[in-house]
Amino acid sequence: MTTTPAAPAASSHHLSPAFPGRAPWGTAGKLRAWQQGAMDRYLQEQPRDFLAVATPGAGKTTFALTLASWLLHHHVVQQVTVVAPTEHLKKQWSEAAARVGIKLDPEYSAGPLGREYDGVAVTYAGVGVRPMLHRNRVEQRKTLVILDEIHHAGDSKSWGEACLEAFEPATRRLALTGTPFRSDTNPIPFVAYEEGQDGIRRSAADYTYGYGNALADGVVRPVIFLSYSGNMRWRTKAGDEIEARLGEPMTKDAVSQAWRTALDPRGEWMPSVLRAADRRLTEVRKGIPDAGALVIASDQDSARAYAKLIREITGHRPTLVLSDDGGASDRIDEFSQGDDRWMVAVRMVSEGVDVPRLAVGVYATTISTPLFFAQAVGRFVRSRRRGETASVFLPTVPDLLSFANEMERERDHVLDKPKKHGEEDPYAESEKEMDEANREQDEDTGDQDMLPFEALESDAVFDRVTYNGADFGMQAHPGSEEEQDYLGIPGLLEPDQVQLLLQKRQARQIAHSRKKPAEEADLLEMPAERRPVVTHKELLELRKQLNGLVGAYAHQSGKPHGVLHTELRRVCGGPPSAECTAGQLSQRIAKVREWATRMK
Repeated sequence: MTTTPAAPAASSHHLSPAFPGRAPWGTAGKLRAWQQGAMDRYLQEQPRDFLAVATPGAGKTTFALTLASWLLHHHVVQQVTVVAPTEHLKKQWSEAAARVGIKLDPEYSAGPLGREYDGVAVTYAGVGVRPMLHRNRVEQRKTLVILDEIHHAGDSKSWGEACLEAFEPATRRLALTGTPFRSDTNPIPFVAYEEGQDGIRRSAADYTYGYGNALADGVVRPVIFLSYSGNMRWRTKAGDEIEARLGEPMTKDAVSQAWRTALDPRGEWMPSVLRAADRRLTEVRKGIPDAGALVIASDQDSARAYAKLIREITGHRPTLVLSDDGGASDRIDEFSQGDDRWMVAVRMVSEGVDVPRLAVGVYATTISTPLFFAQAVGRFVRSRRRGETASVFLPTVPDLLSFANEMERERDHVLDKPKKHGEEDPYAESEKEMDEANREQDEDTGDQDMLPFEALESDAVFDRVTYNGADFGMQAHPGSEEEQDYLGIPGLLEPDQVQLLLQKRQARQIAHSRKKPAEEADLLEMPAERRPVVTHKELLELRKQLNGLVGAYAHQSGKPHGVLHTELRRVCGGPPSAECTAGQLSQRIAKVREWATRMK
């Protein structure tokens, strides 16, 4: 009869997040509270399939290897197979397992396994190529299969089918994921789905440990998002020159092209943001001496150009990681163990790669899926001691700020499309976008043919800080005292201290702005919460809503529409409604509602 490991003492919630995080994976004397909770549930139920959803940085690997050790020790299984998304993660799993006495062969390709090994570490792509090879191994000996970042089994129908074919006979299967599931409707192998009252089937996790819980426990860092706007100018294939301000309502294509113009290394936006991120890194290193920074680039050419810019800015050559090969893996390991300031990588560092000292990030890719964004931010949230903060620099793009505002939202994999007419899944991505987000190797994406343009000019303006679902700050020029107010936030703070400090910085910025003569106000000097970043469609909806309310109030009061619009402009300030920002429209909507309430 098996016994469940003793539950940790109640004080485990208050242990330093460095414990057991600093110990080699799986070697700590005690587990974190969530890991012990997941272990207790597993050992109590002894299921064949178990899905654990835990936020990036929480310690999924420690949990999985602790469970694997228990199952091997109690002869429930005789061998372990780990399936990982990338070659680097496959190697990382084998190294972590070795530290707890489980020897996995990361180079296995065919034939009998050496007697010195307890199992293998393979990739989803490898399983996709030879599913019967792995099925034969699973049928020969009782096997625990650990499916890391299980959503990758839905990347293509062939991968899902291969995993199903290879591991259907397995004695036990442990599925892990740290990020929101895919929003397409490819079922994920070995994941249970439950139908809700709305008739839609959603994935059902056996144990969930979200970012909000991990933040409260001090297991992950609070994330400060610093976003930058600015004027962009580009030329279309037709020869038209277009100028737009990043963050202003635009069509989807215009947002994409303005975004790409900002990320062009020949403009001023990227150098300005990299300089700001480097100043932020300097501040963070006062409290975290070995803190590192990472630029996530879209392609190899951009990555090389960003590395050159960083060298010009800092005087030091950054670590450059261009592809998921053995050399790249070694460079990541070397950076992880050293104290160099900067690393530049192409996509591959977005998921699962463990570099705990990364504390500052620059999101310099145009991938706009919530899955990829969560994976990218996950590289910076792993906490080694209480009080560490993470800082991620973003362009002011509606989708990205929306994702930043929803860091604590937990989502399941939706297997069915919403059935109501006209209702859309707000997190639905096209297959093309997901293929882009999860591509391991750099390749020509064909984007240049889809949205051909020539980036002509860009500049950067500090726009806002997003933290815990709220926006702070007024716009400021790069290098200004106002920008430095936010870049200089200490790198060691408790989550509630971050919120309080941001509120104080904004109040000081507002007070300073009021003392300046009006002619010196060359930027939009309005607090971030009063200038929400919205899409073109959302802005049209706000104008429609305002006009509808004005019409209703005109009927109620007997005053003409024009008179009411003029009065709203006089009371609330700002331009005619056709030129108003989203914040100004929202303010006028609130004022009309206030007038209508008074008349009742």
